[in-house]
Amino acid sequence: MSGFIRTTLRSRLTVLYASLLAATLLLYAGGVSAFFLHNLHEQLDSSLTRDVETVEAVLSIDATGALKLTSHEGEAEHRERDRGYLLEVWSQNGNLLYRSEQLHDQALGPVPATIVSGRQSAHSLRLPSGLQVRTISRVHHMGKDKAVVVRLAVNEGPLWSEFWQMVLVLAIGLPVAVILVALCGYLLAGRALEPVNAMAHRASQITAELLNERLHIKDPDDELGKLGIAFNTTLARLEQSFAQLRRFTADASHELRTPLTAIKSVGEVSLGMQGDVSYYRDTIGSMLEEANRLTHLVDSLLTMARADANRTQLHRTGVNLYELSKEACGLLEVLAEDKQQTIQVEGDLHAAVLADQTILRQALVNLIHNAVKFSPVGGSIRIAVGESGQDAVIEVRDTGPGIPPADRAHIFERFYRVDKARARAAGGAGLGLSIAQWAVAMHGGSIEVECPHGKGSVFRIRLPRNA
Repeated sequence: MSGFIRTTLRSRLTVLYASLLAATLLLYAGGVSAFFLHNLHEQLDSSLTRDVETVEAVLSIDATGALKLTSHEGEAEHRERDRGYLLEVWSQNGNLLYRSEQLHDQALGPVPATIVSGRQSAHSLRLPSGLQVRTISRVHHMGKDKAVVVRLAVNEGPLWSEFWQMVLVLAIGLPVAVILVALCGYLLAGRALEPVNAMAHRASQITAELLNERLHIKDPDDELGKLGIAFNTTLARLEQSFAQLRRFTADASHELRTPLTAIKSVGEVSLGMQGDVSYYRDTIGSMLEEANRLTHLVDSLLTMARADANRTQLHRTGVNLYELSKEACGLLEVLAEDKQQTIQVEGDLHAAVLADQTILRQALVNLIHNAVKFSPVGGSIRIAVGESGQDAVIEVRDTGPGIPPADRAHIFERFYRVDKARARAAGGAGLGLSIAQWAVAMHGGSIEVECPHGKGSVFRIRLPRNA
């Protein structure tokens, strides 16, 4: 049973709320009992006060100076101390003047040594016979020179009997109420947690092949509905991640197969033909060109794999962005000269950031290589270095055809090509911009792309100078 309570949320909630209810009812019952007992004593004290006034009215002094009672109405009769009052009267000197016969020499309190004036006092007392009584004492003046202490007592048995009857009712009623509330709470908790059970059952049926499935949510505004929405959002992200992984695997396989197929085809054709040294040199050159493409692709895939695994450590140093841009352009001058293009670096000669020079250069080389690849013969590429607010900025501007608006949101995705046939013919695999974005993001920066007037493209790298 204890294990069931520990493992079942429904049972834990039931026990918790039942315990809180029981504690609350116990406190309430204690307060009610104390208040009820106080009221019973107040009622009994009021009755005693009226009886004292009645007794004072029948007290008198005879001709010999002795105290006498003109009436014994209301006083307890012999062997019936439960009914009526018990009376003691003490003189000014502390002498007993009168005591009810039913007391049998049992005092209703200590002997008053000296009579003093003051308010009446009431308290409970247990007589030597075992009788529990409620007594009240008051000074009564009989004439100018004579004062007596009147003590009156009544049996407290009926009061306590009434009190314990109420306590018994509470003792029986409270556990019954707690049990009934616990049962109702258990049923209500089961009904309230029913959506959780339904979501758990539904979630257990969702596998990697069924990531498009979602949990059914009845009320999206309550806490359980928000939990279901969060779970569905997680499923959507997982579905997207799996889709990207499958697409990445398919694209990588296709890109790897293309140069391998070219190498195999060139080799098979060359083996079946007779040629001179020049022919075989051209054949080997073609195979090496495809091998270089394959090596570049594998290197790019390894870079993305390290990026996904977050295993790249930055070695930050002070990097002059103008010098870095000149160095990146120098690596691509041969490609630009083949297309009769001009590359120009301009801007702030002293703009610098704290960065990993190798990784940042790789991002810049990829952007410039993209600009050279897509700019026409005789075009120009301009690299501008500057600062904007708290950021250092590098702009790579080309004179190519630009990027359609529908493609701009996807150009940083892996293996994505705006013109797939042209990009593959130019040797691209669609990873350059993805690597550039990762390299810049590693430094806390961002890449923006613009196509002003629909002609040419501007890639803008923003790097925080205080990184």
